Amino acid sequence: MIRQYELIDMVKAYDPELDEMLLNRAYVFSMKAHGMQKRASGDPYFSHPLEVAGILTEMQLDCDTIVTALLHDTIEDTVATYEQIEELFGVDIAKMVDGVTKLSELEYTSETSKQAENFRKFLLAMSNDIRVLLVKLADRLHNMRTLHHISKPEKRARISRETLDIYAPLAERIGMQEMMNELEDLSFPHVYPEAYESIMKRLDYLYANTENIRDEVINELEKIFAQNFLEAEVIGRRKHPYSIWKKITYRDVSLENQADLFAFRVIVDDVEDCYKALGVIHNVWQAVPGLLKDYISMPKPNGYQSIHTVVIGPQRKRIEVQIRSTEMDIIAEKGVAAHWRYKNDASKKDGVHYRWLQDLLEILEHAADPEEFLEHTKIAMYQNQVFCFTPKGELINLPAGSTVVDFAYAVHTKVGDTCVGGKVNGEPAQLKRKLSNGDQVEILTSKAQKPHQSWDKFVVTGKAKVAIRRYTRQQQKKEYIELGEEILKHSFEQEKREYTKKAITAAAKKMNLKGSGGVFEKVGNGEISDRSVLEIVFPSLKDSNASKSHGSIVLDNKRSHKAGDQHLPIKGLTPGLPVHISKCCHPLPGDRIIGIIATGKGIMVHTIDCQALDVYTETPELWLDLSWHPPENSAEIFVARVDLHLKHVTGALASVLAIVAQDEGNVSNVIFNERSADVFRIELDLEVRDVKHLTSIIAALRASKYVSSVERAFA
Repeated sequence: MIRQYELIDMVKAYDPELDEMLLNRAYVFSMKAHGMQKRASGDPYFSHPLEVAGILTEMQLDCDTIVTALLHDTIEDTVATYEQIEELFGVDIAKMVDGVTKLSELEYTSETSKQAENFRKFLLAMSNDIRVLLVKLADRLHNMRTLHHISKPEKRARISRETLDIYAPLAERIGMQEMMNELEDLSFPHVYPEAYESIMKRLDYLYANTENIRDEVINELEKIFAQNFLEAEVIGRRKHPYSIWKKITYRDVSLENQADLFAFRVIVDDVEDCYKALGVIHNVWQAVPGLLKDYISMPKPNGYQSIHTVVIGPQRKRIEVQIRSTEMDIIAEKGVAAHWRYKNDASKKDGVHYRWLQDLLEILEHAADPEEFLEHTKIAMYQNQVFCFTPKGELINLPAGSTVVDFAYAVHTKVGDTCVGGKVNGEPAQLKRKLSNGDQVEILTSKAQKPHQSWDKFVVTGKAKVAIRRYTRQQQKKEYIELGEEILKHSFEQEKREYTKKAITAAAKKMNLKGSGGVFEKVGNGEISDRSVLEIVFPSLKDSNASKSHGSIVLDNKRSHKAGDQHLPIKGLTPGLPVHISKCCHPLPGDRIIGIIATGKGIMVHTIDCQALDVYTETPELWLDLSWHPPENSAEIFVARVDLHLKHVTGALASVLAIVAQDEGNVSNVIFNERSADVFRIELDLEVRDVKHLTSIIAALRASKYVSSVERAFA
């Protein structure tokens, strides 16, 4: 455990003007507050905030951040209060401790309102001071390093899943690559134990047979740099297991075909030497076309700078080389934390300087509910990016697969709302045109244009989706209000009662609704019946024989097609119409879904990318914007189909069935399609809870040595 004087010396080594009294006071306060508390390892609990502070001193962060690390668990886990922290350590530190405390309540077990609300609170704290995020990342890193002391595997898996879903992407967004890699690698064996074991065994074998290549490449690079009088440090290291697994899982690249099991880094003095080193390497080894990336002239949004090139090196092997200066290397590993080392820029604590964070705040403002906010937050954090330019040269970064409409919303919400077309590299482009790295995009707008519901089918950014859905909700709300008022007028007329808005407004107060519009909307969408409104306005009707329905429209989603033993949890259905899950695409909770109103059939539910939707392109009036809304801890089961190529060896099929069962899935049907001497192709019908569950099973199957490929199948 770090001693008090040792911590002081660690901080003074890079901050001679340290406020020793403040740091000493925080050390003693935290030690007394945690008292005799113990961690799962049996160590004193106080050792944890000390280690978190130690991690932050390695990043050479300011004194207030180190103090916050020492105090970060006091409000949540001890009798200490916010007021005490504020009185003893000041407002700034108290706010940071409070911000970290809010996040520590977050449990990513499911997409529940409570979890989403906690993340919303943390996001606001982080936007006010980015150091809140740095403290929480250090807190999570130490917890992951000591995770093995937790005895329950399910708890280790839950914490690790939360780390992969929230904290690792956040570390990447602020450029802390080193921390992101460690968080991912520490989480990997607990979330995907079989995949981890399989990949590590295979990697050990491959590295044992290719270790000599690393030494040969390093020696050759050092030799050619010396011959060209260029001072450079050459480093070769193994790639991280989780990053390799992600490529296998999401890019469908086999382990043997990975060109970059080793990462080679060339570190030079300055920018000029970076380009000299690139020329030297390309002069000796042939460059692979299309794989040169210059992140120096066009840095990533998180500040990352480097030149990436792939060449044909010794033994005719493809080799990836990253070239950067010493300062770029530190910033690449430490991200935003490196700014304190190089610039001592206190303004960097302001989180709203980060464009991605501004986008999250806009999603937070306009999302319909906490779950939708969380969904689009993950979209914003997770996807790989493309870099495009406005006509004025401003860089806009977007998720891979983004379209002209996504670009328009990235420029400004009003630009997106009024977008009628675009030009990509000077050529006219459709709204759904996908963008590529380096595209220059000009957006054409019209005041008469409004967002169209069909845009939601092809946009990929959370910001665009939220804006389009918000407009759609507003239009639906308007339609429900108009419909509800007509229904009530009709009901009043049938009862021979005078209809007045004053009477409806009075009823709204009794029903805790916002004015007459709130009543009209609820009646129009079927949440309340016209009869119940009449009985509130005219209580005498409750005792009359007129309590029978008089043509009121009541939502009857309980007639929906059943899955398992429960009704389909879908929002946005039209009242009174039967609902059917389409067998062509097997929609699952988590899929983006669309309803088609089919004459004589009711509502057919499809995934957003189902090919069957093509025939309805010209009839947007038949489309319904639907979304899954499963209850918490739902046990409902859905059927999905996967297409699998399996090696034709003894025990292969049994291994597949075991993998599915281990991930809490079930095989309900097996269809054998093709057979050969080496491989046979089968289709499996899997009983799963949702898309996330299916993706987890597919990922585990891809890691099996018996499986050549596996994809979700659509008819």
